[in-house]
Amino acid sequence: MTNERIHNFNAGPAALPPEVLRQAAFELENYNGTGMSIMEHSHRGESYEHVHHEAIATTKRLLGISDAYEVLLLQGGASLQFAMVPYNLLPPDQKANYILTGAWSEKAKKEADHLGKTYSGASGEDNNYKRIPDFEAIETTVDDAYIHVTSNNTIYGTAWQDFTRMAEWKAPVIADMSSDIFSRSLPVENFDLIYAGAQKNIGPSGVTLVIISKTLLEKTKAIAQDVPTILRYSTHAEKASLYNTPPTFAVYMLKNTLQWIEANGGLQAMETRNREKAALLYNAIDESDGFYRGHAHPSSRSNMNVTFKLPTEELTRLFLEEAKERQFSGLNGHRSVGGCRASIYNAVSLESCEALRNFMVSFQQKHR
Repeated sequence: MTNERIHNFNAGPAALPPEVLRQAAFELENYNGTGMSIMEHSHRGESYEHVHHEAIATTKRLLGISDAYEVLLLQGGASLQFAMVPYNLLPPDQKANYILTGAWSEKAKKEADHLGKTYSGASGEDNNYKRIPDFEAIETTVDDAYIHVTSNNTIYGTAWQDFTRMAEWKAPVIADMSSDIFSRSLPVENFDLIYAGAQKNIGPSGVTLVIISKTLLEKTKAIAQDVPTILRYSTHAEKASLYNTPPTFAVYMLKNTLQWIEANGGLQAMETRNREKAALLYNAIDESDGFYRGHAHPSSRSNMNVTFKLPTEELTRLFLEEAKERQFSGLNGHRSVGGCRASIYNAVSLESCEALRNFMVSFQQKHR
């Protein structure tokens, strides 16, 4: 046990900014002089409604979202969105196109398979998801109900590097951005629907951000007529995401974390900082003469999840044991791929990444 903050590289729920945690601790029992915690306020009351609408307004400011989109605050994580997307957007006479880049895109497609027809216009499975498919190799048609992508792949440590050419696709573009939203600049206008669980970059688990174009929202009304009320995007848009009781504390933390991003330079500053953090770890891998072997192809590397393996399972086990002794948390690779993974979301400090880089170098020197 320790009374000090450790180096938190967990994949999610993940690190939160210390300033945000301190603010929450200060306001926990008495929010804004109301004599109650924000968790105790009615979601129909003025205090919570201010928090709720400010979370939405800050989202719009940071991402430059135009009035052509609605911002929704939902529950159920990305896993519920795997079902809500086809429920609302996949009619019986069309197919949905899932670009497979890892386990989460596979899960999204599998859920849609229960509800309609799907196919995969490209997949990285044949190379063990080491790289994002080349854009020219991706098959799409104007008849696709939608095209679904996963922008960052936490398990394999890969990410789409550029969203520009997605504007060329003729069908609605849907993106699961759970693990990299607000980590870099984002052309929202190239997407018709974006969804993201908050627990990586923008808050604790419990709230899910959805950004949906009003044009697509209108289209869902015809497709989702027989869908349960709470699973329709239109239900939540019409009620300003207050159709049912929202996860009030998670929304409060979302608001505070977004305002922390805004106060620290916005998305451009986050992107610059995240590139610098990732470079420290990737350089340690590239300069190790093969002692550390990165999973992701250099052209597809994620700035959020750095995945790598050591020469043997024994060395991997020893690396993780010594890392834990040095107050590094969350470096185990996902059980499906093994090895190690450092998740370096927005709130992970440059100092923590420097400490991990130094540990990697010293461990290699001791065991090469």
